[in-house]
Amino acid sequence: MFKTTLYTLFALIAFAGNSVLCRLALAPEDGNTQVIDAASFTIIRLLAGIFTLAIILSFNRKKASSKGSWTGAFALFAYAAGFSYAYITLDTGTGALVLFGSVQLTLIGINLAKGGRLAMTEWSGLLIAFVGFVYLVLPNIGTPSISGFILMTLAGLAWGLYTYKGLGVSNPLAETSFNFFRTLPFVAVLTALTWTHLSASTQGILLAVASGAITSAVGYTIWYMALRQLHPTIAAVSQLSVPVIAAIGGLIFVNEPMTSRLMISTAMILGGIALIVFYRYKAAN
Repeated sequence: MFKTTLYTLFALIAFAGNSVLCRLALAPEDGNTQVIDAASFTIIRLLAGIFTLAIILSFNRKKASSKGSWTGAFALFAYAAGFSYAYITLDTGTGALVLFGSVQLTLIGINLAKGGRLAMTEWSGLLIAFVGFVYLVLPNIGTPSISGFILMTLAGLAWGLYTYKGLGVSNPLAETSFNFFRTLPFVAVLTALTWTHLSASTQGILLAVASGAITSAVGYTIWYMALRQLHPTIAAVSQLSVPVIAAIGGLIFVNEPMTSRLMISTAMILGGIALIVFYRYKAAN
């Protein structure tokens, strides 16, 4: 239980870091120019992840019992591409709301379709956490563009599917690695379609590499390690804490002010997650 909690926390921190890197690269603030285009960011991010995981896998003496899946690979690519392109036209708050709302609907929908059922306590925890999440991002929500909304919704659906594919995997490193490896054909197609429009500065390339190598390749491997023991509902609702973690990172590293909105939303999100976790723990024992 402790190890799973630790893996989950590390993965969620990586997700928050990924959001920050993507925002710096694709949606710079204060009128700064974009340092890389969406296609270049997606391509470099996935290639950096592939290269990193290939190195890690080469040092792993355990035989790779898993070869990933084309479904997982396509979901990973669709999430990465959809997220990058959507970030250009959506503000941070709206993007987070659409993305994580779609993730919740996808995971819970798949769980229900597979015959799973949520108790009233779980529905209550999910509602409390989601209301807290909306309250946190509410000040930054604007009217979304139709294209951005659709792309971020598709990214959320893809990430929900990718998360679901990771539930109970026997070899998280191999599963993540081969899912990344299998994205190569999709990366090649994207490169061919956007070749004449690719543009990236040194800063943009570094941000994409950091996103791919660290917060994606390593972060997603740790996430799959956590998913071996996580119930789909907990896997879904726990991701609502990502904006909170990003905000706390801002408090620590950027000296952003602590606000009552952040404290209230944090209490609601963590309280909702705790309600579901404690219910699941009690049900299992």
